[in-house]
Parts: sequence; structure tokens; C-alpha cells
Amino acid sequence: MADSIEEVKKAKKLYLFIGTLLFVFTVVTVMVASVEWLDFGGHGFDAMDAAIGLCIAAFKATLVMLIFMHLNHERPMVYFFYTLGLVMAFFCMWLIGWSISDPIEFGNESYSDGFYDPSKPATDVHGR
Repeated sequence: MADSIEEVKKAKKLYLFIGTLLFVFTVVTVMVASVEWLDFGGHGFDAMDAAIGLCIAAFKATLVMLIFMHLNHERPMVYFFYTLGLVMAFFCMWLIGWSISDPIEFGNESYSDGFYDPSKPATDVHGR
């Protein structure tokens, strides 16, 4: 911990900087989700905007864990489990994106967006 006044002032400046950075990235996340000219995918909120928002959230969580939870002074084993958690989180995001992009086919019709269309008659596997 801090032993002198200079170290306390230095830590206070770091905490204020990280807090400001977290606020700025929160504003960027909200802008990605709501501002039209900062749209990365199609029109409106879509998967690309969600992926960018999740990446920003992961970066912010990393800052909080490293600085405010003092994990930047831990042993390498802590980094291993933290990295393993991040890899698993990104794998889950990839798996969700992959499953959304897979078209669902029923009979002769293909529902590429994966949603049920109640205006069309229901068919079985053979298209009857």
C-alpha cells in the first residue's frame, strides 16, 4: 500500500483517471447502441453493435479488476484464470453469433433470421 503522501496522491490521480476513462467508455457504449451515425452494422441496433458493446464492457471490467481490485499486483496464476475466463466469454459470444447466423430450414421454406412467421401456414418436415 501507499507509504507516503506522494504515493497517495499518485494513486488518487490514477483512480480519477481510470474513473474518467470508465465514464468515457460508458458514453461510447451508449452512443454505439443509440446514435445513428455511429452504427457499425445494418440499420438500427444489430449484432455488430452488441459485439462492440460487449468488447467495451470487457475492457472496462478489465480496468476495474486490474486497478480497483488490485489484481495487477497478483501472481501469474491469477492471470491464468482471468485469461481462461475471457477466452470462455469470447467463445460464448462467438457461439451465439454462429448460431444466429445459421439458417433454419423447415420443409421448402428457409427462415434465415431464425424467427417464426405466424402469417405463413405451419408445415412439417416434409413441407405438407
